[in-house]
Amino acid sequence: MMTRFAISLLRLLAPLPLPWVRGLGAFLGRLLYALVGSRRRIALTNLALCFPQMAAAEREALARRHFEVFVQAWLDRAWLWHARPEVVRERLQMTGAVHELAGTAPTLLFAPHFVGLDAGATALSQQIPREFATIFTTQSNPTVDIWVARGRQRFGNAKLYNRADGIKPVVAALRAGEPVYLLPDMDFGARDSVFVPFYGVPAATVPSLARFARLGRARVVPVVTRLTAAGYEVQILPGWDGFPGPDAVADTALMNERLQGYIDTMPEQYFWVHKRFKTRPPGAPPVY
Repeated sequence: MMTRFAISLLRLLAPLPLPWVRGLGAFLGRLLYALVGSRRRIALTNLALCFPQMAAAEREALARRHFEVFVQAWLDRAWLWHARPEVVRERLQMTGAVHELAGTAPTLLFAPHFVGLDAGATALSQQIPREFATIFTTQSNPTVDIWVARGRQRFGNAKLYNRADGIKPVVAALRAGEPVYLLPDMDFGARDSVFVPFYGVPAATVPSLARFARLGRARVVPVVTRLTAAGYEVQILPGWDGFPGPDAVADTALMNERLQGYIDTMPEQYFWVHKRFKTRPPGAPPVY
């Protein structure tokens, strides 16, 4: 009942002017930073590991801003998934190498965990005349699971493949010409992961980008979504030439290196509340 009530409240935000929604998000983000000490400590630990050259006060200001944009992006799902289609389209601006998405060639979209990841997926499914697919993990709350699935499938014919079903459906989708929106930059545990540097710190990273690109014979095209005052800018970057190479570990290290370049342009919008370094190399002490 409480979940349904919360979703109903989000629906009420959908027709409101964007500055009102963003103002509420900034307020709630500051409140969350003050009250949720566990996530605040995770974010500050991540920032200390990744930006040791930054002053502690600067990292704290960055973490505060991250909590604000994190909640703003969460509330934005109200209008992304429930506002009139013309409102959604007006607020989602696609830029860059959009031509990379034309045609039917196998395409793997590298979508890092920035706060606007759902806005990027919505823009693609609404504005690009292709069938898109992505991989999801089942939510612990069935009501939330249904709401998220419906939101992500609102436009076009977006297909959701459960992570538990393995790689075969995803590879088949790629070979059938369905661009797959892949988010491989989280810590999914030691299984199937390799340790490669992320801001100089060994990070357990699944080599799925290289693996799917090879199996699906797909071109990797990065999609970087930026939260802006007017909504979101969904930037399509040029596809990666020569990727994947012969070494999946080297490919995964290259993925993290290029991801760092994207993060450096908007560090407050990356998912610092995630335990990116939870899985440690053998013998290394925990950091959280």
